[in-house]
Amino acid sequence: MTGRIERGFGSVLAGLAWVGCALLFAMLLAIVGDVALRNIPVPGLPRGLAWSNEISELMLYLITMCVAPWLLRRGMHIRVDVLLQALPPRLAWGLEWVGDGLGFLCCLVMTWYGARAAWSSFASGAVNIKTLVTPEWWSLAPLPVAFALLATEMVFRMARLHAGPRRPRHDAVSTG
Repeated sequence: MTGRIERGFGSVLAGLAWVGCALLFAMLLAIVGDVALRNIPVPGLPRGLAWSNEISELMLYLITMCVAPWLLRRGMHIRVDVLLQALPPRLAWGLEWVGDGLGFLCCLVMTWYGARAAWSSFASGAVNIKTLVTPEWWSLAPLPVAFALLATEMVFRMARLHAGPRRPRHDAVSTG
């Protein structure tokens, strides 16, 4: 049962990674379109896309929020593990627990504060006024969702650590 839940969760994260890829492609199209329109005059079309910088900034943030849980699941996040690989296996395994526990707690804190910020923004009716005028909570809402997914993945990581050998992980390590 737990394996099926974890596989289903992994499928959700993979789907979000594909959303991140689609956002990256859309960002590429917006930037290329903006540059092309600024440099190649086309009658009837604007000289550039005034909103492309703003949308690109938001897309970078959304790509990060979509892809981060998937990267954590695959062990492709930034990891400094030279010390873990040099320590005795059981001690390194214990430090993996410390790292995962701290990561889990940080994710919960970010989920809580992100949700509070998004709700506060929604309740106050705050807006972002740049080239585009949008409700501020639109850009804040993905943060608590992403960190809730990261916290959930941290739980699965700890379960895999518990079920595995009593040594440090070997996913995405920098040393043999």
